[in-house]
Amino acid sequence: MKTVPELVLGFPDAENYKRRENRDLFNLVFIRNRHLDRLCEPAISFLVGEKGTGKTAYAVYMTNNDHKETRGSLRYIRETDYQKFITLKRERHLQLSDYTSIWKVIIYLLLSQHVVETEGGPEFLQRFTRMGDVQEAIDEYYNRAFSPEILQALELVQESKVAAELFAKHAKVAGEQKEALKFSESRFQTNLFYIQRQFEDALRQVRCTRSHILFIDGIDIRPASIPYPDYLECIKGLANAVWEINNDFFPTIKGGGGRLRAVLLVRPDIFASLGLQNQNTKSRDNSVFLDWRVDYLHHRGSELFRVIDRLLATQQEEPMADGDAWDHYFPWDASNVREQFDRPSSFVAFLRWSYYRPRDILTMLAILQDLQRQGIGREDTFTFEAFDSASFKRQYADYLLGEIKDQLAFYYRVEEYELLLKFFEVANGKGRFTHNEYLDIYAKFRQLVGKSDEDLPDFLRSSNVFLQFLYDLNIICYIETPKDERPYPRWCFRERSYANISPKVKDGVEYQVFYGLYKALNLGREFTGVD
Repeated sequence: MKTVPELVLGFPDAENYKRRENRDLFNLVFIRNRHLDRLCEPAISFLVGEKGTGKTAYAVYMTNNDHKETRGSLRYIRETDYQKFITLKRERHLQLSDYTSIWKVIIYLLLSQHVVETEGGPEFLQRFTRMGDVQEAIDEYYNRAFSPEILQALELVQESKVAAELFAKHAKVAGEQKEALKFSESRFQTNLFYIQRQFEDALRQVRCTRSHILFIDGIDIRPASIPYPDYLECIKGLANAVWEINNDFFPTIKGGGGRLRAVLLVRPDIFASLGLQNQNTKSRDNSVFLDWRVDYLHHRGSELFRVIDRLLATQQEEPMADGDAWDHYFPWDASNVREQFDRPSSFVAFLRWSYYRPRDILTMLAILQDLQRQGIGREDTFTFEAFDSASFKRQYADYLLGEIKDQLAFYYRVEEYELLLKFFEVANGKGRFTHNEYLDIYAKFRQLVGKSDEDLPDFLRSSNVFLQFLYDLNIICYIETPKDERPYPRWCFRERSYANISPKVKDGVEYQVFYGLYKALNLGREFTGVD
């Protein structure tokens, strides 16, 4: 067996697995499950999951591999892309419908390039002449140096008059268009609609041998330089474009063995902000919701356990039975376990400190590996002493707090995030409190902040709003205690589902801060947790 320092624990950010040198490891450890199968269904437009649940991992796997005769292409939205949108908005006085039209052209351009590259190149273009005309226009516009990224696609949109003229020129040369058309800088929407129609005519003619999905990632983090209203308007246009082309255009393409689609990767809270009609139906029928929830008693049969065990097992020289690799490296029991287990229950300890996300477990392993390289523990196994050490708890708490900060960056400035931390300063080490105690802490907190309501972020509008805010972030749970039964913690990440995308906190009960955040928030003494 490999020693702990020799283990390759992969990357918490799955974007790294697009690199060729990392693909083999990723393909070995990735579990092809029901979520992957459902992504290949033609009705799916959204891949929904909490931060760290593996949305990017699924898109990367389908970009690196064929699955059910389907191949993916993953593109990221970067800060410069949003800056381009804001520039366009100011120059062209854009509305939401304009954003939708822009995104349609971008999606068509990126998906067309992916189809041409994977379906056969020049021979493919000779068979489908309308796509060949479009490709000639694209090559001329970009001097045959188009890089399939959103930023470059936006340049074509920004220069819509020039692009439309090139599309018209090649359509006329090919005999697809009889009359000469004139385009004007001032008629941006008209130019854009013409380009969109050229792509749709070309794609309608194409017959693919397999299905293709364009995954769009990166909307979960709003760059600090982009105002929230502008950001939200942009991604609303993107969501509308994905929905409309998947339901109004792509299904009209007849023939061939494959279908085309775009899929947007999105967090549940952002999905709820998109303003889509019939959102509940779309979340159930048109989305894949990544759910890693685990029952402690049956945790060894969970997909989350299998992923981590497989990561460890595939690096050994000899094949290993399911669970043996984990038991070798973690041969100890979690503390305060109520259930009886035939094999070590150490994974339960990791579950208690995680939000049931693969990224959380991988981060814990990486911290433990670093600690044991520093001499805390043994080389052949991960020790409970390292897991229970103050160094581990501090580093992991800082990681969790960083994840919360990143999540809040979508809505709030850094200064507003820092207001959140002040609440726990006022709590004075209290990690568990009744509703009345919470109201008392909140009142002192508001007095400390000392600003008018107009100057405060939305999450401080009232004590109820702030309580829900803490619950949405999984900073706290509420605890129900049925008569004659043990207390039961209700966490937002456990309650969230297709049917309940935005779970609500309960008033008048007890609340508990998440165990893993204690060190970062300077709360309490050593905490044993609640199952």
